[in-house]
Amino acid sequence: MSSPQLEVLLQTLISGLLLGGLYALIGIGMTLIMGVMKIINLAHGELMMVAMYIAYGLFTLFHLDPYLAVFIAAPALFILGVLLQKFLINPVLKVDSILPENQVILTVGIGMVLANLATVFFTSDYRSTPVDYATKAWYLSDFWKSSPIELSLSYAWSMSFLIAVAITIALWFFLARTDTGKSIRATAQDNDAALLMGVNVGKMRVITFGLGSALVGAAGCLFIPIYYLYPDLGGQFTLIAFVITILGGLGSTVGAIIGGLILGVFESLTATYVGMGWAPVGRFVIFVAALIFIPGGVVSLLRRQKWGK
Repeated sequence: MSSPQLEVLLQTLISGLLLGGLYALIGIGMTLIMGVMKIINLAHGELMMVAMYIAYGLFTLFHLDPYLAVFIAAPALFILGVLLQKFLINPVLKVDSILPENQVILTVGIGMVLANLATVFFTSDYRSTPVDYATKAWYLSDFWKSSPIELSLSYAWSMSFLIAVAITIALWFFLARTDTGKSIRATAQDNDAALLMGVNVGKMRVITFGLGSALVGAAGCLFIPIYYLYPDLGGQFTLIAFVITILGGLGSTVGAIIGGLILGVFESLTATYVGMGWAPVGRFVIFVAALIFIPGGVVSLLRRQKWGK
């Protein structure tokens, strides 16, 4: 492989990993909700869109950097998620219906309402946060003068990725080391056993939906320096989160991280070597392939390898 070809490949892989890190944060939020509540939240992307509008509003009115807006948007989305779960989703879960997936249908309705409210208040115009560092990049040659390959990394992508990693580490610490986190994990593993152990399952469901909403809200703030914002943006990211959840394995946070990275790299390779417009097609291909060849997700392969040893 010639040097220019190798340079393009490495640049593509790095870009895919940066994108995958942000995708993983979105997927973790959905997979947490899936693991505890056993439902797919199809308003996930619209919740992210709401956080992006919060970050946009803070930037426009107060010139607050989108990365700092995480500290406002994520708690706001946590509260919104708690309210949605407590007053809308939880009552529907308790009602017998001819449609056992009625709570999933409810999340579709919530997403439609949020998207239409965004259209009413902000119109359908594309919006952005024109931060100074959005167009800046650092180069490998700045650190390694004799490097045979010239690679560049966007400041915005790099910062968003590092913050996503920090949030993921903080989430792992919360789930592994705190009593509430352990209760959430117990509820996800076995609902009945958690009840017998004295865990307030209803409370854990409320907290989990709020936590999943806060995570995707944080992801929205990390995406807005990079993406244009418009009311129908949510559907695209709901689909991405769903693909990651299936690819990684339902209810597995580790699987969501791996699935997000795989999807990000795959989309980046597709965009570079096939064409930008083919990235959504690549997303669909990897989704179908996961359903056919690894229906249990990547995490099922890891478990199989572990028990095989």
